[in-house]
Amino acid sequence: MGKVLDALDEKLTGVVLRQPLFFVATAPAGRDGHVNVSPKGTSGTFAVLDPRTVAYLDLTGSGVETIAHLRDNGRITLMFCTFEGPPLIVRLHGRGEVVVPTDDRFPDLLAAFPEQADAPGIRSVVRVDVERVSTSCGYSVPLMEYQGDRPQLRQWAERRGPDGVEAYRGEKNAESIDGLPGLPGLPRDPGPGVGVGELPAAAPRR
Repeated sequence: MGKVLDALDEKLTGVVLRQPLFFVATAPAGRDGHVNVSPKGTSGTFAVLDPRTVAYLDLTGSGVETIAHLRDNGRITLMFCTFEGPPLIVRLHGRGEVVVPTDDRFPDLLAAFPEQADAPGIRSVVRVDVERVSTSCGYSVPLMEYQGDRPQLRQWAERRGPDGVEAYRGEKNAESIDGLPGLPGLPRDPGPGVGVGELPAAAPRR
């Protein structure tokens, strides 16, 4: 059944890299605000940098909850399910940061995604320091067949062009639904904070 590890082993690394879909969960600090769960897909947008560090390519979207929550407190969980083959769920618990294209580290991180390096509308790379890896059975996850990536996001970004995508971010990505600062560098951005350029300290283990 389930097990807990401090890092990804070779077997689990293979499992997460094979999945065409994963989910990202974050929440604002404190008791108020909305918990967020986002699906992430598109081939070549997830990378294992080492057994305790993973990253994914963040493409422009209509919301900015994950980025806002990481800037607020850095907490993040990534969940992978196997929809084909043996059932398994893998959760990666950790601390994340948002690395935007103006960050000096961005080119090296972008190199981890060679299939998508020229993708239009790249917003950031989300880098995660993994603190806990857990597995569970996945017996209730249905068997489904992967047919391929949807083309609409790339087509949308290509139609708008760089200036159009930037204008869209200014309208849709400036703040979260709870009013937290969203994508760094937009006019309403108050400046660097938690989760931008420096990982927050991990919470004590209980």
